[in-house]
Amino acid sequence: MRVDSLVLGGLRCTLVGGGAPTRAETNDRGGPRTAAVLPFPQRFAVVLCHGYGAPGDDLVSLASEVIRAAPELDARLRFVFPEAPLALSAVGPWDSRAWWPLDESVLDAAIARGSPIETVRDAPAELSGLRETMYRLLGDLEHAEGVPVSRVVLGGFSQGAMLATDIALRLPISPAGLGVFSGTLLDANEWALLAPARRGMPTLVCHGRQDPLLSFRTAEALRELLARAGVAVEFVPFDGPHTISPEGFTAFVAFLRAILGP
Repeated sequence: MRVDSLVLGGLRCTLVGGGAPTRAETNDRGGPRTAAVLPFPQRFAVVLCHGYGAPGDDLVSLASEVIRAAPELDARLRFVFPEAPLALSAVGPWDSRAWWPLDESVLDAAIARGSPIETVRDAPAELSGLRETMYRLLGDLEHAEGVPVSRVVLGGFSQGAMLATDIALRLPISPAGLGVFSGTLLDANEWALLAPARRGMPTLVCHGRQDPLLSFRTAEALRELLARAGVAVEFVPFDGPHTISPEGFTAFVAFLRAILGP
């Protein structure tokens, strides 16, 4: 499987899959000549943003798992895993990163009391700059890989899912889809105003009923907000914590298959 490292929008990114099939050619003397790229169906990209406190490559293994489950997608999907700009070396023993800082005491208190955070209605101050970064990333991706926003599926886990949702709602044109794993509302009033422009956008929302950090009820509220606006939402609840569940992964593979079509 093809794996590359690129800087897109100023962020270090790991790109997986999407290699065009080639055909070996020979010259007039029977020797090797440059390989010719075989025609293949229109290619899409999947940009997945990792969660708070995770290393930049935290979600990279999902690419090989998706291709293993749906090998016919290999030549058509280019997975892009950007590394968040903020280093959190004090949080864990690995290269912990974040899209914006969080108050660790709030997270610890939610776990300690067994009552997850219900909602976050105020957008973090850093989000404005992150939007510009992600817009540049998508522009660089189109230049480097030839995949426009209309053929990009945005998604992520936890904090990365919040970022992906905000970007998907604010882009000038609709992306191909949105995948939200254990995300939540950031700015409910603003998102409610933006969401009608994404009418019909395929969206997958997966959330655990026992999530100790981000409330399941708020995930339901996100689903309802998008559905009221006409977004094509598939909601996949599961009995489990703050994670990407097997049910969510299976739904994601089917989600990508449906977007790419035959």
